[in-house]
Amino acid sequence: MGKVTGFLEIDRHDRSYEPAADRVRNYREFVIPLSEEANRNQAARCMDCGIPYCHNGCPVNNQIPDWNDLVYHGDWQEALRNLLSTNNFPEFTGRICPAPCEAACTLNIIDSPVTIKTIECAIIDRGFAEGWVTPQPPAKETGRSVAVVGSGPAGLACAQQLRRAGHAVHVYEKNATPGGLLRYGIPDFKMEKSNVARRVAQMEAEGVVFHCNIHVGVELEIGELVARHDAVVLAGGAEKPRDLPVPGRDLDGVHFAMEFLPQQNRRVSGEPLGEVTPILAGGKHVVVIGGGDTGSDCIGTSIRQGALSVTQLEIMPQPPVRENKMLTWPDWPLKLRTSSSQEEGAERDFSVLTQNFGGKDGKVTALNCIRVDEKMKPIEGSEFAIKADLVLLAMGFLGPVQDGMIDALGIELDKRGNVLADTNAYQSSRDKVFTCGDMRRGQSLVVWAIREGRQCARSVDKHLMGETLLPR
Repeated sequence: MGKVTGFLEIDRHDRSYEPAADRVRNYREFVIPLSEEANRNQAARCMDCGIPYCHNGCPVNNQIPDWNDLVYHGDWQEALRNLLSTNNFPEFTGRICPAPCEAACTLNIIDSPVTIKTIECAIIDRGFAEGWVTPQPPAKETGRSVAVVGSGPAGLACAQQLRRAGHAVHVYEKNATPGGLLRYGIPDFKMEKSNVARRVAQMEAEGVVFHCNIHVGVELEIGELVARHDAVVLAGGAEKPRDLPVPGRDLDGVHFAMEFLPQQNRRVSGEPLGEVTPILAGGKHVVVIGGGDTGSDCIGTSIRQGALSVTQLEIMPQPPVRENKMLTWPDWPLKLRTSSSQEEGAERDFSVLTQNFGGKDGKVTALNCIRVDEKMKPIEGSEFAIKADLVLLAMGFLGPVQDGMIDALGIELDKRGNVLADTNAYQSSRDKVFTCGDMRRGQSLVVWAIREGRQCARSVDKHLMGETLLPR
């Protein structure tokens, strides 16, 4: 390492945020990047630790110490080349990944990990600014064609890798614009959609063909794609939301998070909402049920829309503020985390079970709740009510939607309802049909989707050509 004693001499210093009072007035990104000098100093903190656990903490196995060292020495272009060798879209992960690599960093033992995510984002943002990120069309064509169903991070990564191997790649997307959850689920204030559009443009220049507004299994039979192409990759995500079937669920004002969030993304981009009833939080008391990232996105969006109050409920008990390093490191720890959206003004409550929704004239007006113990059993006498004009259900996803494409294929599913395939071949029970991302593994992170898309592409290439040079 270039700065062997860097971790002893330099304190951790990460990116900051614009003040909450300013950032909630718009939907722009609000993270303030570090200067080049600051990033080089932070990269210098990367230890010569012998066993870099960050490699294993990162699902795409980024060569983190290598590009930290390159940044420290000012060789940004070589750092970019290294970074892109393992991660197709570091501008996505550099913005929205929870950074399990930092949890696995040796310096995290003293709660001062290297700012890996920030350095990663700085490398790719500089690469785009300097014009180093360019289309990479294949040197020769193989004459084979692949259909990729779904243009989320798994589908995009898989499509880009397969195209660079020389195959004709056609991506089918049910929405008006490619990107999947990156475009229609993650709010613009966490990642502006210009980042997605820029990558799609690069892939189009490489020869990937996008077919939008085509819902495979509805407007286009999946059997036609299987017959038309040499291989088909199912990368449609896990879109079946977990419901809350309690009395009052049918009241007006109770919605799934993924009915609410895509609408605002469409408003920001100027895309028509279509024939749907607008869901808006302005002037309302909002309750978000679910404590994960999707719930946090609902909070930030509701605050920007002008909600009177936002309350987030979680059925699980409040986790500890600090983890026991000796028990958890280098694994991802369960501990209390506060997102930027939660910092903007949400109230949080834990160990809360919603018993029913109260309403008047067909509209929701309250949640009737009860506290639960650590075994999720209601505590007698702990009932209480929360005023609510809008309730957003953000309790996770149960797997892919099976109606349509999956049912028509008749492929095997695992016990959780995901498309059955292993992480070696990524091949479903039907010949020529592969799967990756959330559709195979269930609800997960963008960085896991990228990993699965890359590995699936390698398997498809080997299936088509008998051998492959694509990396895992």
